[in-house]
Amino acid sequence: MARPRTPHPTPSELEILKLLWERGPLTVREVVEVEEADQKSRAYTSVMSLMNVMAEKGLVSREPEGRAFRYRPEVTREVTQTQLATDLWSRVYGGATSTLVAHLLEQSQPSEDELNAIRELLTRFERPEEAQ
Repeated sequence: MARPRTPHPTPSELEILKLLWERGPLTVREVVEVEEADQKSRAYTSVMSLMNVMAEKGLVSREPEGRAFRYRPEVTREVTQTQLATDLWSRVYGGATSTLVAHLLEQSQPSEDELNAIRELLTRFERPEEAQ
């Protein structure tokens, strides 16, 4: 039985979206070449199938270019990050922000600079009128 398609990008789709966000529109061949250079190997037909599914889901659009298609992202990195984070926060943590933040801090071992940036964000959330 085929797995149902999720509205969010799968891990493999997210890898391709990251390439498109960083490098701009790419053909399937160009994606395969970038992945090979990064020691990731997927067959051309696998990448083509994956990108066609992404087009069906509205994650990318494609324009003909010779005998190939050039794919461009239709979702921004920021929107995708927000959707994935919100989904994780609600489904896994039941909307418990403090539990999510505690887990992230425990797992990520943030540097002193990152902790200072987090403290600054917390201060802005405590006094939102000063953030503007």
